[in-house]
Amino acid sequence: MDALLYWVGLVAVAVNALTGVMDSGRKQMDLIGALLVGVATALGGGTIRDLLLDRNVFWVVDQTYLIVALATGLLSFFAIRRRPLLPRLFLIPDAFGLALFTIIGTQIALQWHAPWLVASLMGVITGVVGGVLRDILCNDVPLVFLQGELYATAAWAGALALIGMQEIGISPVISAWAGMAIVLALRLLAMRYHLTLPALRPPTG
Repeated sequence: MDALLYWVGLVAVAVNALTGVMDSGRKQMDLIGALLVGVATALGGGTIRDLLLDRNVFWVVDQTYLIVALATGLLSFFAIRRRPLLPRLFLIPDAFGLALFTIIGTQIALQWHAPWLVASLMGVITGVVGGVLRDILCNDVPLVFLQGELYATAAWAGALALIGMQEIGISPVISAWAGMAIVLALRLLAMRYHLTLPALRPPTG
């Protein structure tokens, strides 16, 4: 399971770095700006998770994560810098990054002996905080705070599903893949069919 978490973590870092650079392209950022957004998107959620769990920050312990984030950001910048991008194109890799990081965060919290509710929220934090930092650095309202398609809800559902499956004896590996699939499916379905939660409305009259 540890080997799976490690490699999935590297893929998640690369995917999120890509989304950060893609989103920075809308703001016409230079190389340094795009790299900053990419690295913050890739490493931000896991950093907050580790600090809350009083755990050594993952990319400080193993700089491979930082190298992957920087390399992916650099390659992405030169690959897309002269290509017109659709405004919401980054949302597809963002959905994959959300799924990957949510399950990694949940599983790490469980291994750290966090209670199940805390572990599920650590998964959500790992999944969404990178995107929050990306949107803030791009001077946008974070997706997770907007009235729009399911985002953090999809992450939480997948995290709870992973925990529930492990509680009934399903192997951690199968639970992890199933949890990822649930997050990804919910997020993509929400984007396709505009699935939302109820929102507060200002009083009228």
